[in-house]
Amino acid sequence: MAVTEADTGTVTTAVPARLDRLPWSRWHWTIVIGLGTVWILDGLEVTVVGNIAGRLSESGSGLPVSAAQVTGIAAALYVAGACSGALFFGRLTDVFGRKKLFMITLAVYLAATAMTAFSFSTWWFFLFRFLTGFGIGGEYAAINSAIDELIPSHYRGRVDLIINGSFWLGAIGGSLLSIVALNTDLFAINVGWRLTFLLGVVLGLVILLVRRNVPESPRWLFIHGRGEEAERLVASVERQIEEETGRELPPPAGEITIHQRKSIGFLTIGRTVFSTYRKRAVLGLSLFIGQAFLYNAITFGFGAILTKFFDVPTSKTGYYFAVIAAGNFLGPLLLGKLFDTVGRRIMISSTYLLSGILLFVTAWLFDRGSLSATTMTACWCVVLFFASAGASSAYLTVSEIFPMETRAMAIAFFYAIGTAAGGISGPLLFADLTSTGVVGDTVLAFQIGAGLMCAAGLVAAALAVRAERRSLEDIARPLSEAASPSSGAKPSGSSSSGSPPSGPPPSGPSPSGATA
Repeated sequence: MAVTEADTGTVTTAVPARLDRLPWSRWHWTIVIGLGTVWILDGLEVTVVGNIAGRLSESGSGLPVSAAQVTGIAAALYVAGACSGALFFGRLTDVFGRKKLFMITLAVYLAATAMTAFSFSTWWFFLFRFLTGFGIGGEYAAINSAIDELIPSHYRGRVDLIINGSFWLGAIGGSLLSIVALNTDLFAINVGWRLTFLLGVVLGLVILLVRRNVPESPRWLFIHGRGEEAERLVASVERQIEEETGRELPPPAGEITIHQRKSIGFLTIGRTVFSTYRKRAVLGLSLFIGQAFLYNAITFGFGAILTKFFDVPTSKTGYYFAVIAAGNFLGPLLLGKLFDTVGRRIMISSTYLLSGILLFVTAWLFDRGSLSATTMTACWCVVLFFASAGASSAYLTVSEIFPMETRAMAIAFFYAIGTAAGGISGPLLFADLTSTGVVGDTVLAFQIGAGLMCAAGLVAAALAVRAERRSLEDIARPLSEAASPSSGAKPSGSSSSGSPPSGPPPSGPSPSGATA
């Protein structure tokens, strides 16, 4: 039981250690399904819009917009909305809690997507593309915070990577769905594209119903003066798991004592992230910018490369993209466990370096004229197999290497920087290079993305924290932590928490942090 000192406003609790020593259970699957499936919607959303750009510009689509406006202005507004939403909702997530915000952000996404389906003019379409991105950006901060604080430390890496990598399952679905929805033998020219958005709303409503069962983070609760609620929640989960496994849980590894507080000011957050943990900030920025430029080096020229250099019909590029998306998802799925066993530093740096080196090799083969559409796609699949695991680990890294009170805001900041680099600088740089039809320009685009990815891998090799199987409170001590009132108490996570959890974990990876 937590011991609360009303006169000092401190609380001593074993809640973090109790959560970290839990075996994998049905309760954890509820969290994964309730929180993780929204990335599938994000992948579906982004891919569908890219694939329907041509249809929207056709006469009779019901929307007076050009293909360039869809892939240019609308895409930029979606990115701007995501960056703004991450920062706005990230702050609210730290102040008002994970659960309240991950319900609100999904509701914003659903409402905006539904209104997009009913677009009747260009300004309406642009407005709700921005608001859809606004909701998705908020999801990244609220959900990555909740996942890391609810998942046991032994499984945190692989779970986080698989969830972030599930974006590509949505991308596969979006590619195939657009082929069906844009078939005028099945749907009228002004109906099919609207149905793709409405399907996203239907899937989102299902996720919203499941998400209602995901609890608030007990870590957030006890820091914000709701220690008794955190105790009841964790005790309930422990009873469920003991009934499910038929075994008594081992004792928790230790306790932590904190001063309860309602919120943290922006100056404290900024000082913590960029002064106290400045090396970790360098790591986070490097990882996000590296993966953003590698992905844009490939994806912004994807269609143009296939059509200009390999004579692939525009109507067939969706099939190639589905194959590449599958490679992206398999990376986190198959490499994930290694981030929790081999370790963060080795896996983060190696996935970044391998993907960068392999893209350099792809550029060299392309420059020599040694590739066909099929072998180019195969090369991209191999590159993105490693890059996807690395890119997903960037989200895990920034969500676990900063103190709990700043977690959502830190995720939001690094996500916004990475998304802006990929969604603003990326198109400006790579779209021109890959659309000229000049082999040398496309080779240069590949080399820029590969070079930045390799540079980020070297930064990770030097700065990444060995965060595998460690408590979040051990990786970055809470700003609210106080000296333990009893000499025997020790901070949760100061060692590997208790006995290793039993039961089969899901497969997938996770990343780390840097030394302060």
